[in-house]
Formats: sequence, C-alpha cells, structure tokens
Amino acid sequence: MKIVADTGRCVGAGQCVLTDPRLFDQDEDDGTVVVLDDAPEGDLADAAREAVEICPSQALSLHG
Repeated sequence: MKIVADTGRCVGAGQCVLTDPRLFDQDEDDGTVVVLDDAPEGDLADAAREAVEICPSQALSLHG
C-alpha cells in the first residue's frame, strides 16, 4: 500500500497528523500535508486508512 497526498486539495485541517504523527506532518509555510512514511505496514497501515477516511478535503488516498 502507498499513501498518495494531493497537496492541491489539502486544506491544512491537520486531521491526518492527529491520526498519526509518525505518518504525517504539515508544511510550515502553508499547512498542507507532508507524508512521512508513504508505505506503512502493520498498525501504521491501519492509521493510514483512518486518515484517508477522515480527511475533510479528501486529499489522501491509498494505492496498491
């Protein structure tokens, strides 16, 4: 599985970071999502799925 972030859609709500700061951060300039681990496994994969589900702008997706 791979996390794909569309920074053009991201509104900087930070829900992904709150879901798991090991996977996501926010850009210091504009607050958009920064993916720290784009190929999570185990419990991180579960957190990635949750982040995709709760993203208010639907800027995150999973592939593979």
